[in-house]
Amino acid sequence: MLVIKEINENPGTVLLVNKPLTWTSFDVTHKIKRFLIRRWHKQLPAAEAKKKKVKVGHAGTLDPLATGLLIICVGKETKNIEKYMGMPKTYTGTFVLGATTPSFDNETAVDHSFVWEHLKDEELHAAAQGLTGRISQVPPAFSAIQVNGQRAYMAARQGEELKLEPRQVEVFKFEITEIAMPIVHFEIVCSKGTYIRALARDFGKALNNGAYLGSLCRTQIGDFKLSDAWQLEEIATYFEEPLKFSDIGK
Repeated sequence: MLVIKEINENPGTVLLVNKPLTWTSFDVTHKIKRFLIRRWHKQLPAAEAKKKKVKVGHAGTLDPLATGLLIICVGKETKNIEKYMGMPKTYTGTFVLGATTPSFDNETAVDHSFVWEHLKDEELHAAAQGLTGRISQVPPAFSAIQVNGQRAYMAARQGEELKLEPRQVEVFKFEITEIAMPIVHFEIVCSKGTYIRALARDFGKALNNGAYLGSLCRTQIGDFKLSDAWQLEEIATYFEEPLKFSDIGK
């Protein structure tokens, strides 16, 4: 894997980043691109720096309320984005039982509550097992999927309902790692296109209850691991740039 210090000397770079909470994947991509452009303007003659073109893209979106591994591709490596997106992904996080939200996570307020005290540990493990393997999943209304040219989340925030078709995804592993009711901790390994928020919804339904995603962290994509990722602060320090988390997207 090429690292950030080799960006100027190599035709393509894969950069692993730990995406912070509340930042979008685009925010991170845009910030790194701005760092690169400003670096060239500092190091190169103005005319040469102006001609510099850089392609920067991410391989697999993380929701703003999720953290964890984001693959950033720079230069010619952007041609391989689809390859990285197709790799299996590993997530850890929590489901909150006994309630649902329209977005299936903390972005929106609870709209329905359920009694959860009667649920037994073995029922939770059985529900997870039932959602393992090749499954049909309806994406969340609050997602970036386009229907007739309109983003689903835009319609959802305007109170409109778009019909989202189910899609086939694969959950290779769905393990309940800790139970502290009504909080359930999990580790999930899944295919491209799997929505963990939708798994939260379906997990609640399997229990004749409600559930939403409380927290989410992507820990691995293929053989790329979060433990090898850069913090945004480290990247900013490398480029000798300030980093303000209130300055998202600038």
